[in-house]
Amino acid sequence: HLHTIMSDMDALITVKELIKTIKKWKHPAVAVTDHGVVQSFPLLQEIATNPVNNVKIIYGMEGYLFDEHIDESYHIVILAKNIVGLRNLYKLISISHLKYIYRSRPRIPRAVLNEYREGLLLGSACEAGELVRSMVQKNLPYEKLKEIASYYDYLEIQPLTNNQFLVREGLVENEEGLRNINRTIVKLGDELGKMTVATCDAHFLTPEDKIYREILMTGKGFKDAAFQPDLYLRTTDEMLEEFSYLGEERAREVVITNPNKINDMIEKV
Repeated sequence: HLHTIMSDMDALITVKELIKTIKKWKHPAVAVTDHGVVQSFPLLQEIATNPVNNVKIIYGMEGYLFDEHIDESYHIVILAKNIVGLRNLYKLISISHLKYIYRSRPRIPRAVLNEYREGLLLGSACEAGELVRSMVQKNLPYEKLKEIASYYDYLEIQPLTNNQFLVREGLVENEEGLRNINRTIVKLGDELGKMTVATCDAHFLTPEDKIYREILMTGKGFKDAAFQPDLYLRTTDEMLEEFSYLGEERAREVVITNPNKINDMIEKV
């Protein structure tokens, strides 16, 4: 779950720097999920497949999912498992831009996503995803959350800083409340037999780059732009530390084991 500069006025990671970092860290792969678009793909393909780099890219997108009778949209992470999935991803992008664009958001109706789901992996995304929204903003009962989570191929949990604004806005009481959101997602995954994966939702490469996203967000009129979460690309050790409250074994599972399992499900496209 990562955004490049092709995520419109939202992220600061360049393809070149990303590949350089992933290679240096010896990560087996990286998933790129820009908002609603795939303009970074040609450059990713060109730089990643260069024999000097040889980095595996997981081609994906963070889309806007909605049900046609309800106009509210949710974030969803869509990863292409193979060439069929990539083709379906492109179809979804075309359809969302040509038929369902709303307030500059290329939205995907659930029925259309179901039609083109072959070769795709669906992740529950961030706080703006259907699962966390239903938990926090709508306060839906656990059984209903289970029903919602069952739609996805894997569930996501993210660092506490990503959701800090929920505390600021009074939707969640404190940091422990944010941990409990993640604990609930892990529990849902266990009960449904689905993997829970810890993701950064990276919008910039290093912690210091936060100031630039603050400038972008201020330009877009966000009132809380100064309260930038630390949406930087974390190392494995930083992620293990971040999710240590789940216990050492569980932290390793969500940070290392499950992301690798997802990588194994995805062909080199």
